Amino acid sequence: MEFKAKGIVLIIMIVVSLALAAVGFSLFQKEHAKNIQLGNQVQELTTKQKIAEAKLNEAQKALAGFETKLKDSTAQINALNSQLQEEKVAKEEALARMTQMQDDLDQQKKMRSDLEKNLNKAQDDVRNIKVQLRKINTEKARLEEKLKTLEGKSDVELGKIVVSPESGQAVQPLAAGSAVAAQGLEGKVLVLNKEYNFVVINLGAKDGLAAGELFSVYRGNTYLGDVKVEKVQDVMSAAGFVADDVKNKVKEGDRVVKKSK
Repeated sequence: MEFKAKGIVLIIMIVVSLALAAVGFSLFQKEHAKNIQLGNQVQELTTKQKIAEAKLNEAQKALAGFETKLKDSTAQINALNSQLQEEKVAKEEALARMTQMQDDLDQQKKMRSDLEKNLNKAQDDVRNIKVQLRKINTEKARLEEKLKTLEGKSDVELGKIVVSPESGQAVQPLAAGSAVAAQGLEGKVLVLNKEYNFVVINLGAKDGLAAGELFSVYRGNTYLGDVKVEKVQDVMSAAGFVADDVKNKVKEGDRVVKKSK
């Protein structure tokens, strides 16, 4: 009986052992399958990791290329900025030069206009001077002709003519010791030229006249003013007015008396 119980226990233990073995084997199979699955997953992950690493390397290379391109682009942008700045400065300088040139052109136009006005005025002055010159030449010719006519009158002693205060007519020369002669050398106005402010008197080098001597001009006993001898010829002289208003008072034929020094 005891042997039979031990046999049953043994059988039970064997059954339990077999059951445990079956359970363990089943667990092993499951674990092995799980390990295989995990290995496949690890291998798949490893493959994916390698692919990701390859992509990462490519991305890094691309990034390095992009960084190089970025540096090149940045350098190009800086160069373009510098060029634009230089062009801006050059444009501003060109605009300043253009403004200066425009100012110079306006000034040149103004100067040209002024020069044209001055030229027109100069041309008008030349024409006026030519007209005056013709008048002067005409007057000169008239005076020369008159002087020649006066010099040709040999029957008149030009240096000794006096004018009578009462009648204004020419009279015979006075004696050297007379009262009138004592007043100084006397003559008369032959020619009056108001335009050029001079008179011609009938006294000259033969009468002892010299440039710079003063004569008083009279009409009758009325004092008209003074004239100063400027040019001396043989029998006549040219004298300028000492004061401007004298030329409006003097007439041809008025008496001139040398002033004492």
